[in-house]
Amino acid sequence: MKIPKYQFIQNDLRQQIISGKFENGDKFYTESELTKLYNVSSITVIRAVNELVKDGYLVRQQGKGTFVSRARKGKLVEFSDIEAFPFGVDTVTVLACEKGNDPHILEKLKLDKNDHYYKIVRLRTVKDTPYIFHQSYIPSRYLQLPNAELEHYQSIYQRFKLDYNIHMSEEPYIETNEISFPTPDFVAESLQCEPTVPTILQVKTTYKSGSNENEVLEYVETYKHWKFYKFEIAANRR
Repeated sequence: MKIPKYQFIQNDLRQQIISGKFENGDKFYTESELTKLYNVSSITVIRAVNELVKDGYLVRQQGKGTFVSRARKGKLVEFSDIEAFPFGVDTVTVLACEKGNDPHILEKLKLDKNDHYYKIVRLRTVKDTPYIFHQSYIPSRYLQLPNAELEHYQSIYQRFKLDYNIHMSEEPYIETNEISFPTPDFVAESLQCEPTVPTILQVKTTYKSGSNENEVLEYVETYKHWKFYKFEIAANRR
């Protein structure tokens, strides 16, 4: 079946961006240039460009024109945390497992106002130095033994694997990282540092595959001491 003209133009322009014809931040074709280039109406061009804007390949600046996005859209990007010590030498202490229904967290978990979740608080230490403070929020249906000993939840990923055959590391997720300064008092106390010491706040939402991001498996807020935060980004490696 013949694809619509706007979609043909959209695909062609996307390929030009991905191929490196334009650098990030470069000014893009004008509407007039595109209508002449593809011999189509301005309506067709506008629709194609709008789709590229929506997908993050292009950005519009009022009064200046359209530009190639500086984001990494269209690139194969690998993001890896680099640990400052060998794997397996840290220890995990579960501080609490509490039932809750805070509206803010329910929204993050895409739960109804009458639903509940469990908040699992954990602290990671290495050589007696605390460096990560986790607050994990799990829908109540994914916690089989909420009254178990706290050590039962040292590894939430293991619990998902053993209890529900869900491999969390393979599930789709969205994660953001930002500097937290000052560090919240309750976090600083657990990490044994002053609130004036910055930490990295990692917010991660993991979804159940095949659910079109309609079902959340875990929402977690992690504070990591800045001394232990390092990551590597590799792009377009085949």
